[in-house]
Amino acid sequence: MKTILVVDDVRLVLNMVAAVLESVGFHVLRADSGAQALKLATDHTGDIDLLLSDVRMPEMSGPSLGDALRKIWPGIRVMLMSGYAGGDLLVLNYGWAFIEKPFVPKKLVDMVNEVLQTPDRSQGSHAFDTRGDAGKPE
Repeated sequence: MKTILVVDDVRLVLNMVAAVLESVGFHVLRADSGAQALKLATDHTGDIDLLLSDVRMPEMSGPSLGDALRKIWPGIRVMLMSGYAGGDLLVLNYGWAFIEKPFVPKKLVDMVNEVLQTPDRSQGSHAFDTRGDAGKPE
């Protein structure tokens, strides 16, 4: 069973995303801040396969959290989500997976499964970007 650390400062979003992932068999750790996520991650005795975090949060952004967790677990995959215009711009420099809020549960599950099955843990591919213009020539 894969373990996913879901982080969002909006409790409703956090619980919805966690419930969707749990319904398809993932083990989910929930955190409502970067600090809580770091504590959960360091206290967790097993592997954490994926960080799924909101981009914009008070005190610590999703990209900063991803950086911090990858120092502890270099193999952890990172997928970020945002409902803000321009939220994806922070993610593009990292090459991590990105999903734009709002999203339907099937899209979330499909994308999480795809990210988890990718052999390249740096995930430097626009295939994981849900923006309509990703990967298209300009």
